[in-house]
Amino acid sequence: MVGQKTALITGVAGQDGSYLAELLCGQGYEVWGTSHRESGEVICGDVVVEVSQLDLTDTAAVNDLVAQKRPDEIYNLAARASSSQLFDDPIQTAEVNGIATVRFLEAIRQFSPTTRFCQAASSEIFAGAASSPQNEATEIAPINSYGAAKAYALHMLRMYRSRYGLHAGTAILFNHESPRRGEHFVTRKISKTVALIEAGKADVLELGNLDSRRDWGYAGDYAEALWKMLQRECGDDYVIATGESHSVRDFCRIAFEHVGLDYMDYVKVNTTFGGRADTIELRGDPGRARELLGWRRRMDFVGLVKTMVDADRERVKKAG
Repeated sequence: MVGQKTALITGVAGQDGSYLAELLCGQGYEVWGTSHRESGEVICGDVVVEVSQLDLTDTAAVNDLVAQKRPDEIYNLAARASSSQLFDDPIQTAEVNGIATVRFLEAIRQFSPTTRFCQAASSEIFAGAASSPQNEATEIAPINSYGAAKAYALHMLRMYRSRYGLHAGTAILFNHESPRRGEHFVTRKISKTVALIEAGKADVLELGNLDSRRDWGYAGDYAEALWKMLQRECGDDYVIATGESHSVRDFCRIAFEHVGLDYMDYVKVNTTFGGRADTIELRGDPGRARELLGWRRRMDFVGLVKTMVDADRERVKKAG
């Protein structure tokens, strides 16, 4: 197709990559993906994307890929991302979540300077901040290796944008969920267990702190924000969030009520469950994204919870 735009998505097999690939294909892009697993194809909603295996710690491999593909846009979504990985293996976390971003920026600078680059960051860069809600001007204050690596990537991207004029931006993504979320994340653990309890295949849902709060949005909406970022004339950084926070307890209550049950009859608190201790409410201010990108979330919190529960109910039903 003459003039067809091309995009490369790292971590395309994950939740965010899947929704983004589906969106870009719908916009007429030719999309390629990478994964730390094997090469092949991955189904992203209603589309199939070619996937190349890529070791993000291999500078030569990143250079070769960028030089060969020279895509119009690169979305770096690959990361060590689960809550259990916030503190473990800081060296590997620094490599994958931080230094790998610099590998891409340097490859773009050398081999494909017109490529537009979007880096996915996290609200974890604000975990030690002194104020809430957080926006693009909030002090960057990570308190774990995951957040520190993402903060390093953000600072390096800003340096490359300023020094070399690259069209590069960071999406500071607050928590975003969907039926495609991995089962080791608390939101999918809740939605799947609710479906199993309704079906008589489980009796209890064990969770940690029910009063822990997050700014939860829908991943499909956030994929649209990533795309909108790279359609602007210049690269920039944006907080992508809902501006609201809800507790794990809220999520449980809505999820169980959706199937006609009371969460208090099934949820058991396990104080040994870890995770990041809440030091401040992580709640994003998406005002800049609304103003400059024209971005709005389409799905509210209640709709998100019900959508996830319904998807897991369908999975349990199909499993028999």
